[in-house]
Amino acid sequence: METIYVVEQGAYIRKKGDSLDIVKKNQVMESLPAKGLEKLVLTGYISLSGPVMDFLIKNRVETVFLTPTGRFRARLMIDEHKHVALRKAQYLKLEEPAFKLTLMKVIVAGKLHNTAIFLARRGRDYKEDRLGEAAAGLKALQSSLEKAETPDEVRGFEGAGARIYFSVFRFLIRNDRFFFNNRNRRPPKDPVNALLSFVYTLLTNEVISAIKTCGLDPYMGTLHEIVYGRPSLACDLVEEYRCLIGDRFVLNLLNRKMIRPEDFLFRDTKIEAYADEKEIATQRAVEMKPHLYRTFISSYEELMRGSSSFRRTIQTQVRAFADGLLDTGKPYRPITF
Repeated sequence: METIYVVEQGAYIRKKGDSLDIVKKNQVMESLPAKGLEKLVLTGYISLSGPVMDFLIKNRVETVFLTPTGRFRARLMIDEHKHVALRKAQYLKLEEPAFKLTLMKVIVAGKLHNTAIFLARRGRDYKEDRLGEAAAGLKALQSSLEKAETPDEVRGFEGAGARIYFSVFRFLIRNDRFFFNNRNRRPPKDPVNALLSFVYTLLTNEVISAIKTCGLDPYMGTLHEIVYGRPSLACDLVEEYRCLIGDRFVLNLLNRKMIRPEDFLFRDTKIEAYADEKEIATQRAVEMKPHLYRTFISSYEELMRGSSSFRRTIQTQVRAFADGLLDTGKPYRPITF
């Protein structure tokens, strides 16, 4: 077993022999083999025993802490990567105005391309003209992107593309039990947005893992401005996977009717501003029930480890990004349809 996700709120993980026991209210809910564990993802309020922490450190198990809503919170740091030359190149190159602007355009162009191709294909499959029209609008933005002269203009193209894409996203859903009016988050207000936000969080953590494995600094990016605590580079590099992996994954579950509205817990809440993550966890408008959470994670893991090996693709792309920083003759190119 390479990756373990623990989602039971209030659970306690202890080590017993060669196993990790997930305990809640003095009862062992699940016993998992510790051997071969490479990554442990803890969502919400979960405790670790001292021996478990010692095991994770000694075996260099990547351990990620998410909030109850699925947002990245922290990562257990074993040590910093020793590739100083790469990080130095990252800091210097991403501060060069011309290099930075070119890279931003490449990232946004890849995202616009993927969303345009996706909408065009689904428009033909579903015989939905509005999807085709939106695809044409995205292609027009991609054609005009090269004229952008400042980082803010490039970000403007990215934002315009997102608005076009999500304005027709509802036509991609072929399940009349679900709706999508607009993209909302922090926290999401409906099931579709909850699923999208969660898969984007999972993908961002995949990219962070690949970035740290490669030796780059996840907090120094280009398209996303530097904000304290935000892994800007990961936010940059995850853009090419949002539609390519995330959206298609969620739509596949919805359109194959593998998910029902009954799989969610709904609250009639009027809260507009939440005090902290704990309040979000207990008062947010919609959340996945535990059984859906586990099914979603299981399906996601099957996808990432499947024949296409998206996880290996992400690692390869991050290494290509690093190569582009060290050798300007190897410009970075996003994965596209």
